[in-house]
Formats: sequence, structure tokens, C-alpha cells
Amino acid sequence: MIENDDRQRLRRVRTLALLLTGLSLLVVVLSAYLRLDGAGLACADWPACYGKLLSEPQEPRYGVARLLHRTFASLSLLLACFLVWQCRRRPVLAAPARPAVLLLLLMLSLSALGIWSSDPRQTLVGFLNIVGGLGLVTFSWRVVLASEPHPAPPGKATAVLRLGAAALSITVMVGGLIGAGYALLACNTFPSCAGRWWPVASDWAAMHPFATLHAAPQAADTGGAGLHLLHRNAALATLLMLGAAAIRGLAASRPSKAPALLLALLAGEIALGSLIVLGDFPLWPAVGHDAGAALLLATLATLLRR
Repeated sequence: MIENDDRQRLRRVRTLALLLTGLSLLVVVLSAYLRLDGAGLACADWPACYGKLLSEPQEPRYGVARLLHRTFASLSLLLACFLVWQCRRRPVLAAPARPAVLLLLLMLSLSALGIWSSDPRQTLVGFLNIVGGLGLVTFSWRVVLASEPHPAPPGKATAVLRLGAAALSITVMVGGLIGAGYALLACNTFPSCAGRWWPVASDWAAMHPFATLHAAPQAADTGGAGLHLLHRNAALATLLMLGAAAIRGLAASRPSKAPALLLALLAGEIALGSLIVLGDFPLWPAVGHDAGAALLLATLATLLRR
């Protein structure tokens, strides 16, 4: 039986987690904007300016977006500390405490990683920042789910849903490698890459996703094209499996809003990914693609829990 004081504390935890989810999503959007705008997606002489980020010394830019990014990230860290204290003080709120602690550890790791984040040539650092930012949204939302006042009895995730979750994880990680390696231009056709639908032996051999960059990969770069093909095939597998799981959820006796939202986000991500290539890599659809990935992961967390 939950005491009244614990119930009020649970409501505070849920409110804090909702606020953290919103702030984390803003951090993801601003981080994507700063990375992609710096890479030249909004410049007039694209793609010539794309390589300047890697080939010329960069002066630090302190625009409004960077200031907001740092402000929201710092505020999120403070709120996460307060959230963990709310969960861990006695009596411990065990259910939300676990994802809250993981969220704080992830924030501290990303803060430490910021020491090396100023150099865009370090692809591993860029990859960890991209994937870690998406993780912030997911873990914040998991705290929201764990602090529900009247949680529904947990169900058993179907095999299709679990396989779809694995496919989505692979899709997101390969997309993070493309972004961190500035390999967007390596495949400028859709849906195939210059007539190829799957990486060949030369593509696999040329993939060095964590190598230090000296120049941005250009069109027909075999390693970058291979990453694009992996990303697209994993996205197709994700669409088929999570789409099937969402349709099954809609047909349940008591359907929730999560399956419909998952279907809408899947369709939106496929549409944005297509528009990025077919539209000569516009900035805002690329930023929206990153935000959509964060929302997709959070929605999947809801389905996996319920």
C-alpha cells in the first residue's frame, strides 16, 4: 500500500521526469542543429563547404543555439541530481530509482565526454554523443513510465516486438555512425546506392567508422555507402517488425495510444529519411530525423513496458 506521502513524492518524480524528457529532447534537437549546420547542410555552396569543417581550423561558435544547448544540458543535469535524490531517499521508490540513476550516470558520462567534443574529427566521440543524447530521452521517459501512480500489469513482449526493438537499435547506431563520420554525402541516391542494395565485400573492407577523419567522405565513398545501405536495410526491417507489432497492438481488446503513435513515427522517419536524400540534404528534415529517432525510442519503451 502506497502511503500518501509516497504518492505525492511519486507525482513529483513523474513531473520532474516529464520535464527532463522535454529538456532532453531539446538538447537532442539543438545538438543535431549545431552538428549539421556546422557540417554545412545550410550553406549555399553545399557540398563544398561540408569538408571545411574537417579540413580547416575551426573557431568556436557561441551563437544562441549553442548557449541554449549548454543551458538546457546544465539544467537537465541539476534536475537529474534532484530526481535521483527524490527517488533514493527513504523510503526508496524502487521502480523509478533504477532508470533515474542510469539517467544521471549517462548525463555525467556525456559531460565528461564534452572535453573531447570540440574536435569534429573524433568520430567515436561524435558517435557516443549522438547515441547518448538519444539515450537521455529514453531513460527520462522510462522514469515517467516507472512512476505511474496506477501502472498497468506488465505484459510479455512478443518476439516480433523484441526483434523490432533490436532492429531499431541497429538502425539508430548505424545512423549515428553516418552522422559522426560526416558520411551523409556518400550515398546521394534513393532507395539504392548507385544501383546497389546491400554492402558488398569492398564496402565492408572500407568501413572504418571510428577512424580519425581528415576529410569528409564524398559521393561513391565505399565505406560510407556501405553504412547507408546497412542503415536503410535495418530501417526496412524495423518498419516491417515494429509495424506488425503496432498493428497487433491496435487490434488488442484494450488498445493504447502507443501503437498508433509508433506507426506514425515510423512513417514519419521513413519519409524524412527519403526527403533528406531526394531533397539534396536540407538542414531541417535532417534535424527532424534525429528528433524522430528519440521519440521513436521513447514510444518503443512504452510498448515494451506495457
